[in-house]
Amino acid sequence: RAAVEQIQSRGVAAVRIADIASALGVSNALVLYHYSTKENLVAAAFTYAAEGDLAHLRKLLGRRTSAVRRLRTAVRWYAPTGQAKGWRLWIEGWAASLREPALRAVTRELDQQWKAALTEVIAEGSAAGEFTCEDPSAAAWRLTALLDGLAVQMTSYAGTLTKATMLEWTDEALARELGLERAELADATR
Repeated sequence: RAAVEQIQSRGVAAVRIADIASALGVSNALVLYHYSTKENLVAAAFTYAAEGDLAHLRKLLGRRTSAVRRLRTAVRWYAPTGQAKGWRLWIEGWAASLREPALRAVTRELDQQWKAALTEVIAEGSAAGEFTCEDPSAAAWRLTALLDGLAVQMTSYAGTLTKATMLEWTDEALARELGLERAELADATR
């Protein structure tokens, strides 16, 4: 938790073992004893933070309701206007993973888990006849790519779009991926 807080406030590149140790009230040596390198500590911090969001995503997608309702709830929560925390951390993680193999492996695995969770529910809803989606995996990739891109824009340039616009775009993308009209999506989630 302390590492996550330090990364969020200072950024991955600027955070030091000393900053994290100071926040914990322990020595640098103790932090290094447990993680051996800053890269390992950053990877562990990122995993810790992302696992919390993944657990919440699984909870949303595991509810006993229609696949459409679960998907819309999850996508709206994941959207940069939703309640998902840690967009700054994800963006920092993606940038740092370009140079740090340990973090790259972690971010790739966590990203694949997000896509797999969405793919599963899209496939389930399509099989149940709630909507039509020929390639649930591709749909999950396109949805997360849109949301990730919007998150980068909204985090980097706060206030450029309204929350209403972001939710409208999110609903439009989800409806398109599920072969529904926006009105059908709204009706299915009431």
